[in-house]
Amino acid sequence: MNKIYLYILTIFFIFSSASFADKNMMIGSKGKLNEVDRTIKVKMYDNYYEPKSFNIKKGETIKFEVVNAGNLVHEFNIANAMMHKKHQPEMERMVENEILLADSIDKEKMKKMAKMDKAMGHSHSNSVLLAPNEKGDLVWKFDNAMNIEIACNVPGHYQIGMVAKVELE
Repeated sequence: MNKIYLYILTIFFIFSSASFADKNMMIGSKGKLNEVDRTIKVKMYDNYYEPKSFNIKKGETIKFEVVNAGNLVHEFNIANAMMHKKHQPEMERMVENEILLADSIDKEKMKKMAKMDKAMGHSHSNSVLLAPNEKGDLVWKFDNAMNIEIACNVPGHYQIGMVAKVELE
């Protein structure tokens, strides 16, 4: 009898967790350059973004032109809080493997490590990782997005508040 109860409880947990995860993964999708509705210029300073918040219409495709104007490596990552938390250990491993240094990114080491561990390549369509004075673009469609925030997941940066709010209209 206990095995049946445990089995039913396990099935319930799996299905309830799956539906919870599906709701929380609604962050939009990689956009197409020819469908961009508008461009937003973003500057990343040491531990904050400019602008500090974004007003975006649901369904809108945005081209983010991102510049790292700080002295440290920073990330512009579109996700929800749960996804940021899940991504942070990957970023910590990049620091541990000396791919991410305080003020630079060892791109050669990144390529080598990515062959063994794909996460070390940091090739996410919802993210741009930049060393100081680097620029990068990201095109994102906010089609099924909710509970979005933009954050830097370089170790310690999220925790001290390098997070920008996204208001979806």
